[in-house]
Amino acid sequence: MYNIIIYLYLLGVAIASIFSSKVRKMWRGEREAFDVLRNNVEEGAQYVWFHAASLGEFEQGRPLIEEMRRTHPQYKILLTFFSPSGYEVRKNYEGADIVCYLPLDTPINARRFLRLVHPVMAFFIKYEFWYNYLHILKHRGVPTYSVSSIFRREQIFFRWYGKSYAKVLACFTRFFVQNEQSRDLLASIGFTNVSVTGDTRFDRVLQIQQACKHLPLVENFVQGKSLFVAGSSWSPDEDVFVPFFNQQSDWKMVIAPHVVSEEHLQQIEQRVKGCCVRYSKATTETVAEADCLLVDCYGLLSSVYHYADVAYVGGGFGVGIHNVLEAAVWGVPVVFGPNNQRFQEAQELLTAGGGFEVESKEHFEALMREWIDAPWRVQDAGEKSAQYVKSRAGATHRVLEEI
Repeated sequence: MYNIIIYLYLLGVAIASIFSSKVRKMWRGEREAFDVLRNNVEEGAQYVWFHAASLGEFEQGRPLIEEMRRTHPQYKILLTFFSPSGYEVRKNYEGADIVCYLPLDTPINARRFLRLVHPVMAFFIKYEFWYNYLHILKHRGVPTYSVSSIFRREQIFFRWYGKSYAKVLACFTRFFVQNEQSRDLLASIGFTNVSVTGDTRFDRVLQIQQACKHLPLVENFVQGKSLFVAGSSWSPDEDVFVPFFNQQSDWKMVIAPHVVSEEHLQQIEQRVKGCCVRYSKATTETVAEADCLLVDCYGLLSSVYHYADVAYVGGGFGVGIHNVLEAAVWGVPVVFGPNNQRFQEAQELLTAGGGFEVESKEHFEALMREWIDAPWRVQDAGEKSAQYVKSRAGATHRVLEEI
């Protein structure tokens, strides 16, 4: 049944590639992956394979990749992606010897892929359970690990109709999970090869903090005023915070939208009443006079948070919030929308006193006015954010120590 679904999915991708450039990139990249491997795999070299579905999972696995490379230079690193949003951004990542797409999980593709690579270890980051790849790795005796994984009761493995598919979990040598609940759920279906090591994303954001980019344009923009930074925002998020800052002369605002399209950028510019400048077109002179700085490029957000007095992380009025840790590591209060229950770090940040959930525009305005009237509350919440991130660091070391 799994393979039937995979082949139907493969057919759907082939058809969709005709109409979508994103799907076409993935379709072409998967087919070219075998050529990439044939041309780049060194005979006799020992490869450690890391697979990340997309950019978020890559950032989660990155501390492990880089620590493995530093402490065990005898290994070559193979990094694969499923999504174009990961591969296209990190295809030139210097921490890996080979970067390519992962061909879709058909029996033929899995055998062909693993005949070319012969990995000595394999790491699947968070939610990656490819049935054919995993079964062949187990058959060949390759140690295979699930890293920073998190399990929930509603997942197929823990439903009565998912017992057959749950057998794929037997292919893992060990699970390195984020929390005790995940360990208990796995134990309930007979898997005890589990270690609670935490989330490697905490190590990653601390790395980013140490390698922070100096941004003169942002420094010129602030001009001594308080700064609100909204990261990975969507239109419903902007409906919540933009009206408030349209009325505030003592604050400046940075918006780094999740979707950097011309249509979305123009929508934001129309919503903002004051002077709005795009980062790509800003100069030190024009940015100083602006009320809103619109970040219309990728790769800057984690460094922009460094300048924030208050941060907002988008997605909470849609499918789910984005990365709150990128903001929290800088010691600022982090605000987000109500769809955050599935995100352990957001829930823990709320409990720690560094995170704040808002349910509406009015709720957001009330919170901001409370902070403006009592600035010490902002500082206190920021300190709790930073302490929370530091207290959860170390998952990378714990994983490698066990392996």
